[in-house]
This record gives sequence, C-alpha cells and structure tokens, in this order.
Amino acid sequence: MDTFSKYLLTILIGVVALGQFVQVITRYVLQIPVMGLEETMLYPTVWLYMLGAVNASRENTHIRANVLEIWLTTKRQHTILAIVGEIISLVVGLWLLSWAWDFTRYSWRVWKESPTLYIPTFYSDIALFVGLTLMMVYTVWHLLRHIRSLSRETAR
Repeated sequence: MDTFSKYLLTILIGVVALGQFVQVITRYVLQIPVMGLEETMLYPTVWLYMLGAVNASRENTHIRANVLEIWLTTKRQHTILAIVGEIISLVVGLWLLSWAWDFTRYSWRVWKESPTLYIPTFYSDIALFVGLTLMMVYTVWHLLRHIRSLSRETAR
C-alpha cells in the first residue's frame, strides 16, 4: 500500500503541475487559452488533496496542536491523550463521512456534467467519500494501536 500510494500521489502531483504549466504557457505566454483544461484539472486536483489527506492519516502525520503534551509527564498520559484525540477525530470524521455519503448519493442521482467537456463531476465528487472512508479506517487503526499500547503499559 505504501508503494502504491507513493506512486499514485507522485503521478497525480505531476499531472496537476503539468496541467498548470500548460495553462500558464498557453494562456499568458502564447495568449491562446486551452478550452476545458481547468475542468480537466479539477479531477486530479481533488483526488490529490483527498489522497494526500489519506496518506497523512496513514502515516499519522496530520498537523496537531497538542499543547497538553507540554504538561503531561508520563508515557501513559501521552497515550491516553492520543486515544482521546483519535476518538474525537473518529466522531467528527464519521459525522463528516455521513455528509459525504449524502453528497455522493446526490451526485449520483443528479449526475452533473462539466460545462465545457461534459465530463461527469461524480468522478471528482466521490473522492470526498472515498478519502474520508479511508481516513476513518486509518483513524480506527491508530486508535486500536494506542489502546493496545495502553493495555501493555497497564499490564506491566
């Protein structure tokens, strides 16, 4: 999974960078804008954002403001704080996931298309649901890991 996500994110960022480069050159240097390029860039950009967030969840490298860690002195206290943080993340994430599911169902039902190229926007809309689902899977995985760690500390 690590290798696959690394290559997929690299390809997506390459496509987005190349698309933006083409857009700048054709629009501002050649004065010939490419019709539909902005529409097509929506898809890899949205997937890049969401899969990047999934990657941060997988690596457990999201930005945190753990001010409480300054006053906590033991490893056990840090583990309990991590468990509380994961539970809060899980509650908020599941709430957002329910909204994403409603939006996905709406997007499937309406089946909107982009204005110029008539590409179904569902293919970018579903990235939100897929990304949040994977983030919740990794949040549960990290929560279970912290609970196991706490139970091992308590058993000693």
